[in-house]
Amino acid sequence: MIEKLLSQDELLGVREALRAEGKSLVFTNGVFDLLHVGHVRYLAAARALGDALIVAINSDRTVRELKGEGRPIVSEDERAEILAALRQVDYVTIFDDVSPRSLIARLLPDVLVKGGDYGLDEIHGREEVEAAGGRVVSLPFVAGASTSAIIERMKKSRPKTEESRPKTDDRGP
Repeated sequence: MIEKLLSQDELLGVREALRAEGKSLVFTNGVFDLLHVGHVRYLAAARALGDALIVAINSDRTVRELKGEGRPIVSEDERAEILAALRQVDYVTIFDDVSPRSLIARLLPDVLVKGGDYGLDEIHGREEVEAAGGRVVSLPFVAGASTSAIIERMKKSRPKTEESRPKTDDRGP
């Protein structure tokens, strides 16, 4: 799996090798905190759009900036390792910008993919990819499958605190 975890500079070399072989590169990005079925389906659909899939994940710092304190739940290194373990993911990198636009502009993937919760005009890097002859795809969103929804369900299912539990007599019968 370590061979799937690449720096941005290493990804540029992979990009050039794929071009030389006439293969297409698919790129997506996101937080990917608490991997769930929506992520898995999305990544499988993204991978089907080309010969290799790069997943760029937000650094812990940018996740906090985007999602707020308390996030991410899983560290950037662990998120990268989990994604690299998926067969549909060819390469993973971590980026430390709120927007992936500069990374996308450097790589110029053949296909740029985001989830259906983004309109085409909201996808960072769309202009650069289209200007280079690539295409931008918004894949369907899996309803109810989100990390935020999982976190909320977990909060609601927490056991009651000591103060709110009924008092019991521990001495037995």
